[in-house]
Amino acid sequence: MTAVKRCFAGTAIAVQRYAAMHQSAQTPDQAAIADLTDANRVVVFEAIARRMCVDAVYNRMTMRLAPHILYTRHDELFVDAVTLSRDGQPPREIKIGAFKLAGLRDMTVSDTPFVPQRVFDANDVKYRGVTLFTV
Repeated sequence: MTAVKRCFAGTAIAVQRYAAMHQSAQTPDQAAIADLTDANRVVVFEAIARRMCVDAVYNRMTMRLAPHILYTRHDELFVDAVTLSRDGQPPREIKIGAFKLAGLRDMTVSDTPFVPQRVFDANDVKYRGVTLFTV
């Protein structure tokens, strides 16, 4: 019985070492996404602080966003923003959308200022304890 326990214990240790080895190593894609997310975070911080819009590509569409809050959800960065234009067209209604920061590409601060919208509630329960920066 002890030989069986040793066999399973050795397997468990090998599995733990294998899993730890693969968790700590980043693939080139993961490293690129981390770098991109860091750059996007700086852009969002600047845009929120200066209350300026951002231009970005999201789901292959160029968008102009008015970012209102940067927060975390499930250890990922998100920005809630009002979409001002999608492929050059205004939206049908003014609303807050949640955008995963890693999904935004070619993000730049535009020269268009924005006024915080009434549809945004910084005291919403979903932002409690996870807010990084807000208007």
